[in-house]
Amino acid sequence: MSILIMIVLLSILILVHEAGHYFAARMFGIRVDKFGFGMPIGPTLFEKKVGDLTILVHAFLLGGYVSFPDDEKESDLPKNSMERFSNRPIYQRMVVISAGVISNVICAFVLVLLTAFLWGNIPAGKYDLYINKITAEKNAPVWNSGLQAGDRIIDINGTPADTPAALLVFAQSGKQFDGKADITLINKNYQNLKKINPAFTENENIPAGVLVKLPATTYEKPLNITKNQIMGLEKIKDNQQVLNERQKTLTKKIYGKKYYESDGETSLHDLAYALSDNIRPLHITVERNGKKVALKPVYADKNGKIGVEFNTKEVLEKVKGPKSAVSLSAKYLTDQTYYLLYGLKQIFTGQIPFKDLHGIVAVTKIGGDTIKQGHDGIFYGLLLTAIISMDLAIINFLPIPALDGGHFMFLIIEKLRGRPIEEETLNIIGNIFFTLLIVLMILIVFNDVYGLITHKF
Repeated sequence: MSILIMIVLLSILILVHEAGHYFAARMFGIRVDKFGFGMPIGPTLFEKKVGDLTILVHAFLLGGYVSFPDDEKESDLPKNSMERFSNRPIYQRMVVISAGVISNVICAFVLVLLTAFLWGNIPAGKYDLYINKITAEKNAPVWNSGLQAGDRIIDINGTPADTPAALLVFAQSGKQFDGKADITLINKNYQNLKKINPAFTENENIPAGVLVKLPATTYEKPLNITKNQIMGLEKIKDNQQVLNERQKTLTKKIYGKKYYESDGETSLHDLAYALSDNIRPLHITVERNGKKVALKPVYADKNGKIGVEFNTKEVLEKVKGPKSAVSLSAKYLTDQTYYLLYGLKQIFTGQIPFKDLHGIVAVTKIGGDTIKQGHDGIFYGLLLTAIISMDLAIINFLPIPALDGGHFMFLIIEKLRGRPIEEETLNIIGNIFFTLLIVLMILIVFNDVYGLITHKF
């Protein structure tokens, strides 16, 4: 049932978009011949003519369209008729082209506003992280940090811990023996090694059986991770040096030791690298009984775990009236739009790989799961639908032929050059990009299906 509800909500978004085009066209007296739900690929499930308008439902449900007499070679409407889309002023055509996008933006805001009124809350975009209990072994570093059950984590290494993944990301990024080390620490460890073992040069292989004195362990610097990196919008950049396989093996052999017996193939250079790959401390501040408490450093193990069980609670903004509902809804939608635009930028700059792109199948699955989550699930479903509506608006207005933004771009070119682009040229460009769009959609559906099979979401 929850998946069916999500499918209905997504279908409404498509209808809203195409209805925007339709009503804008009719407002200017432009005739619309077809109103299609789905893409005209494969069989047509439903077809009915209402006046001059033919309503169609296609088996390939991913999308929708409105068709003007200009798109039909066999149309009986005279070429010079003002009911034709191409014969209307450019500004009117621009309004018609952008009406679908505008409708989706309005729909997104209405859905958020509806949620605000019905639920009385709007997500603040952050979470509280609470420690349930410490699960680590009794000799684990976390027991010496001062962390207690019931503590609310405020920040980690100076970054607010207000996202569900904050603690996990910091712990994973600071884990022991991650195969990387800071060049500054490497140089420091080499100087310390050279000072207490002056007989050897940096890259000289130390003879087998010789004991090398090791300096005291110096932990790596705390890692600074931004909120965008925690949320996966940016890659975590630590600019560290990667250890080779010999150095990685050596790291575990010498950790916590005072001496190393050489195997005849190890140099001070190798030892400096191996010594420098240890642990990054987590400096955690918690709230306890209404007061801030700075804990002693916490250290993750080799698996990136610190040994605690925690839970997250989403922070909700209380709606206090119509004015509050409007302002909170606007802020929520603005924040979500920023993340959509940021994510789009990451896609085009190659920061997000193609295998991580998902579409309608994944959205339906995730949306269905969201709706099933207790009493408030339907409200989260509405908010997700609002975000998807805004995403549809943004994607559709990209200046790519076969999308609304591409048509809008051609109208701007027509305005600048004083005449329209030749119809044959437009058809060739449109057909090429439409084919590419369909191929992209099929590949994304494949990603979705693969993600379902592998339980990715």
